[in-house]
Amino acid sequence: MKTLDQYRIPFTGLKPGKHEFEFEISKLFFEEFDYSLVKNGELKVSLVLDKQETMMVADIHITGKIELTCDVCLNQFWGKSDILQRLIIKFDDEDSVSDLTDEIMVLKKNEHELDLANIFYEYITLSVPYYSRCEEQGINVSCDQSMIDKLNSLNSQDDASTDTDPRWEILKKIKNNN
Repeated sequence: MKTLDQYRIPFTGLKPGKHEFEFEISKLFFEEFDYSLVKNGELKVSLVLDKQETMMVADIHITGKIELTCDVCLNQFWGKSDILQRLIIKFDDEDSVSDLTDEIMVLKKNEHELDLANIFYEYITLSVPYYSRCEEQGINVSCDQSMIDKLNSLNSQDDASTDTDPRWEILKKIKNNN
């Protein structure tokens, strides 16, 4: 957890107004999260924190690249990441869950530090494409042609097999009628 301590901002000593912060995110960051979807990345976070009397507004810009796995050829590749988010931090004495949304964070008035590690992790994880493909999200890469050829040969072998169970043939007929 020591790695994540650098993503904390002690805001009690800050004067009202805008303050700029920068953070670096690397493989060590993602290793702190069990079962992380993203395993590696080289990202830079630019944060502008506008401290006001009753709340703070954080404008977050995350740029860089994350390592993805192609869903077609299973190749590892680097994909661009460019994330813009706004986070509103409110102060309250009670545990008011009614105001809590994706853009609003509620802190107790006696808290003195803003921990942004989980926020950064969520933003990065949510930016991962649902379907990753080397040629679409990659930076000057294409799918591994030997893997594509192997997949195509396996598909053609499946189509060519004639010793199928008759029950499967009946199901194929049902599927083709739709």
